Amino acid sequence: MNADSIKESVFKFLKLDNLIANLSGYVETKAELIKMEIREDMARILSQGIVVITMIFFALIFLLFFSIGLAHVINTFFTYSFAGYFIVSAIYLIAFLGFFVFRKTILKNFENYFKEIIKRKEK
Repeated sequence: MNADSIKESVFKFLKLDNLIANLSGYVETKAELIKMEIREDMARILSQGIVVITMIFFALIFLLFFSIGLAHVINTFFTYSFAGYFIVSAIYLIAFLGFFVFRKTILKNFENYFKEIIKRKEK
C-alpha cells in the first residue's frame, strides 16, 4: 500500500471525504453569494449615480434659465439693461463666499451625516 491509498482509506474510515467535499462546496457557494451581492450593490450604486447625475443636470439647467429670467425681470426696474445680470451674479458670489468661508463646517456636517447613514445601513 502506498501513502495515497492509506490516506484515502483513513479519510473514508473517518468520513472526512464527505466533510471535505461539503466544506469545499460551502466555500464555493459562499464565494458565489459574495459575487452576486457585489454585483447587486454595483448595479444599485450605478443606477443611483445615474439618477443623481440626471437630477443635477436638470437642476443646473433650471438654475441657468431661472437666473436669466430673474435678471431680465430685474432689468425692467433699472435704466441699465445689464444691472439685473450683475445683481444675480452678486447673489451667486455671496452664496459662493458663504460656502467658501464655512466650507470646513459644511464638510464636517456632511461627513457626520453620511456616517449616520452608513451606521443605519449596517444595522
